[in-house]
Amino acid sequence: MPQPDDELLAFDTSGLEDWDERRARAALDGGHGALYRNHLRIALQLDAWAQAESRRTDVDARYRAGYTQALRDMAAFLRQTYYLPAGPE
Repeated sequence: MPQPDDELLAFDTSGLEDWDERRARAALDGGHGALYRNHLRIALQLDAWAQAESRRTDVDARYRAGYTQALRDMAAFLRQTYYLPAGPE
């Protein structure tokens, strides 16, 4: 069963440099809405992956911090519509 859009957009936006809810909602309603919904679902998985990686103890702390930051950055880019065919509008 698909997740409601409000549920997909229920994340902390305080760390996003270029968050625009109007742009996100327009993307959901636009021609690439299905793709953006997929991006939002991927971002949720990246968040979970980053959380799991942050608890690892078998790697160097700097490596772990960089890896989790990269996962969080990718989730942020997906949420900010950067990877839609038209890019951020």
